[in-house]
Amino acid sequence: MGTIDRRRLLQGTAAIAVTATLASQATAQPAAGARPGGQAPGRIGEPQPLDGRPFPAYDYSRASKLPREMTGYWTKSFDVAGTVRTAKVYISPETPIRSYFTVIAVPDGVETGEFLQQTSWAGIAGRREEGLFVLEPGPAGWGDAGEETAYVEAAMAFFQANRYFSIFGLHYLVGYGAGAPAMEAWAVAHPLRVISQVYVDSPGLDADYLNSYAGREFGGETEGSYTPVEFPEGFDLIRYDETVLPTWYIHPDRTSIDASVSYWRRANDTGRRTREDPALGTVYPQRPDSRRWMTSYAGPISQVAVQQRPMSTHRIVGFLTRYTRYENFFAYGNQLFERADYAKLGVEVRTMMVEGYLREYLVYVPRTARRLWRDRAPVVFVWPGNTQTAKVFFDAAQWWKVAEREGCVLVVIGEQYSATSVSVSHRDSNTFYRQLRELITDELGVDPTRFYSTGQSAGSAVTQNFAIAYPEYFAAVASTSFTTAPDAAGTVGIDGLQVPASGRAIPNYQIYGYGDLGFLAGDLWDGTQNSLDSWARYHLGTNGLTLADVDTVAGRRHGWHDRFQTWTWHDEHTEVPVLKLSKNLYRSHNTMPEESPLLWDFLKHYSVEADRDGNLVRYYSRSAFRRPRDKKVISGRAAVVPRSQRASSPHPREPR
Repeated sequence: MGTIDRRRLLQGTAAIAVTATLASQATAQPAAGARPGGQAPGRIGEPQPLDGRPFPAYDYSRASKLPREMTGYWTKSFDVAGTVRTAKVYISPETPIRSYFTVIAVPDGVETGEFLQQTSWAGIAGRREEGLFVLEPGPAGWGDAGEETAYVEAAMAFFQANRYFSIFGLHYLVGYGAGAPAMEAWAVAHPLRVISQVYVDSPGLDADYLNSYAGREFGGETEGSYTPVEFPEGFDLIRYDETVLPTWYIHPDRTSIDASVSYWRRANDTGRRTREDPALGTVYPQRPDSRRWMTSYAGPISQVAVQQRPMSTHRIVGFLTRYTRYENFFAYGNQLFERADYAKLGVEVRTMMVEGYLREYLVYVPRTARRLWRDRAPVVFVWPGNTQTAKVFFDAAQWWKVAEREGCVLVVIGEQYSATSVSVSHRDSNTFYRQLRELITDELGVDPTRFYSTGQSAGSAVTQNFAIAYPEYFAAVASTSFTTAPDAAGTVGIDGLQVPASGRAIPNYQIYGYGDLGFLAGDLWDGTQNSLDSWARYHLGTNGLTLADVDTVAGRRHGWHDRFQTWTWHDEHTEVPVLKLSKNLYRSHNTMPEESPLLWDFLKHYSVEADRDGNLVRYYSRSAFRRPRDKKVISGRAAVVPRSQRASSPHPREPR
């Protein structure tokens, strides 16, 4: 489609969006960092083809960012029943690996590049360091939602799994005009993959299509090698129309939109009460007493809104990005919650050279840290799961909410080395941690006797291996969905090296899911020996305990729908909890934000100190060190730190 003039762009369904945003586009400032060749991120130029293009090379100069050669404007074609259809991709200059993307269905009668520029989408994506994936009409324009299913599914399948770029895993959706129903239909069919959605000038979907999905139920099936979840008898499965999904209609077709509005109001459990908002229009908030699974952690934060006036792209982005969510496959672990605003919170995105490579990490010092702890704030080192960047996990695990409330400093370790050029994983973790520990101790007002480690999946493996090989690193550890234990030679693998197990105790807590990795299936009393049993055997042994010393074999039930089953072992002399295990009965492998406060509630009670002779002593404080006089030695657990690892700091360091 050739270049069109502005008057044509303002005709038809595009008019509402474009009219309201031309003024803001005129004053938009380019983001820091420009494309190679000097092109500002808001000016996207001509699309380059992805068809047949070689996959990008590794770009180690960009810590946790997509390769520089992939930034820019791209086109991808699809053969849909003999018709060639296209979609566009815009990757802003500083887009990270696994970035948030907004999926946009453009209206009929526009040239996509001009539309993205004149509606500010390209400029906003550049400033936010995010990406856009754009669905386009066919040669004769958009068909109805049913006719567009094959194209949308083909395009979204490429978008969600390809070797050119990678995505957060859940998406923001925006549909314009005749393209809106096709976009909305995909959301109805795949609600677990959508964070929030906005439809402009939309006629909506018909009731028959919506009803064809409404009553479908999510079962206990899991992906790949994960263990299927078996629900108890009489358990109420989640229906598709019970999937909370924030939705905003702007200038909809009043004659046909009712079925769509009703569907999403039901899904979001809005009730009858409404309120009027100058920007959103008529708002239907989620009921205060809502019992929807997807907001069990965050509370009733969702909404459906209908605005009859045009709204700018900036308003649309503001609505969408209030939210994030995690877990795009298993409904009972899927959660909607508040997205972190780095600027407002003061989150620092930093880089550091580690073994010759640039690595990224995040530092969050909440305002409560100084108020609660002065210059002795505890620190939680957070290790994301495999393929999860620091930014992905910062949002997904909601540790920042814990930090806000408790005043702990967060250090989220970014990954760099990867199986592909657009994914990440852990490497050089020991070196990275030692460098970070020294930097954080020197730069921030923190308590080095209260350094803690947590992580998910591969990040849990890092944490658990440190607990075995270097228990002096941390006062306690607590992690999710990966356990480790010494091998037959008595060693664990860290950064490709086999390191001897220390044999020394460290307070430890592990949470895993019923539908988790195969080597975590079952529990410690099922007669099947796996990684879970090996982990427990080692840590019970270092504490002089046995499996029979558990508080209750049945486990203590707690949490949403009693989802957690928890077992605890206590020090035999002091009755202090030293080992803890929780099984989340209603999740697969991915962590949930409800678990982070549980991990912190375990960690916060412990500290560790080393005297000048290297004697390592652990303490427990029932008040979590709010009352200094209540801390006590965990009896019989003093140990000597090897001379090579001693340092003048109260927290032992290895030499660099």
